Amino acid sequence: MREALALARQATIRGEVPVGAIVVRDGEIVGRGLNCPISENDPTGHAEVRALRDAAQRLGNYRLPGCTLYVTIEPCAMCAGAIFHARIARVVYGAPDSKTGALGSVVNLAAEPRLNHHASVEGGVLAEECAGLLQAFFTERRGSCNPVPGSGNNEERKNAG
Repeated sequence: MREALALARQATIRGEVPVGAIVVRDGEIVGRGLNCPISENDPTGHAEVRALRDAAQRLGNYRLPGCTLYVTIEPCAMCAGAIFHARIARVVYGAPDSKTGALGSVVNLAAEPRLNHHASVEGGVLAEECAGLLQAFFTERRGSCNPVPGSGNNEERKNAG
């Protein structure tokens, strides 16, 4: 999780929401990802998806059985879907996400019996540190005079019309 936090800090430096993720197999990091939807204009540019892509490229297979994904925040539904398609065995996340968390907070896709793959899930690992990074980022953004493009905040809406 410490490596995922380091990646989340890199995302912050790039002006992205601070989320980082790594894929580990047999104790070795085989994939890394940090958020990039803003800088790359990519709605799928979540840290989890990027870490899965990196691991799949390195291992030469889109299926990643026996791997664990560590991520600083609870994955959303899109990322949970990618996790299940990749056949990740285990997901470990830091902070829960009460707005979009799809592994227990809003919905629990890992417990959906109709899905053909399930991963074990552990949440709350270094939760305070992970949540603190996100809180600091959004506190700074709210205090900024320059809204994040595409964020849909009120200041941006006023200036657009």
